[in-house]
Amino acid sequence: MLTVCLNQNDSSYPAALKSYLGEDGPNSISALGNLDILKQRKLAAFCSAECPAELIAQTQHLIQTSLQPGITVISGFHSPGERDCLSVLLRGTQSIIICPARSLTKMRIRTEYKKPLDEGRLLLLSFFRTHRHRSDVPMAVSRNRFVAALADKILILYAAPASKTETFCREILPWRKPLFTLASDLNQNLVTLGAKPLDPRELKNWSYG
Repeated sequence: MLTVCLNQNDSSYPAALKSYLGEDGPNSISALGNLDILKQRKLAAFCSAECPAELIAQTQHLIQTSLQPGITVISGFHSPGERDCLSVLLRGTQSIIICPARSLTKMRIRTEYKKPLDEGRLLLLSFFRTHRHRSDVPMAVSRNRFVAALADKILILYAAPASKTETFCREILPWRKPLFTLASDLNQNLVTLGAKPLDPRELKNWSYG
């Protein structure tokens, strides 16, 4: 499977990147996998580096019981909580978009990615230049903006108070995209900011609405 490059003049280039990132939007993006996944409804998932065990269990239950066909989960899947989410998704049937904070060039495709790639339910996206093989903090922040711009709705699994994830939430709030968090007292800081506690029925209804 070959990596393809989409520039801003391509019909497959996501219009949302221009709408939300403006002049900071990438001139081109690299993609590996099924581009049709970009047309589906996309739920972004973000999580702080450390996530309480009860929220990880809640996330697993949410994925297994509430995500419906036609909803794609998009994330960098970098933090432990996000990676745990990815492990559950890879074992299921959901479409997934993985956005690494590095170039796709010379990136090793993990064994667990090969089956969902062959099934057409996995897409890897990156806007980093071919020589950017190692991620750093600024690259991760840019990647998160990229993910949030592509998403239709955003779910913050957990953001520790005063963390980079909480700061990121403050940054994207003016975008006025639907912003949710897991219903828990541990996420009260996000609710105070303006995130809505997620009712699982929201995801079920979204697949039909």
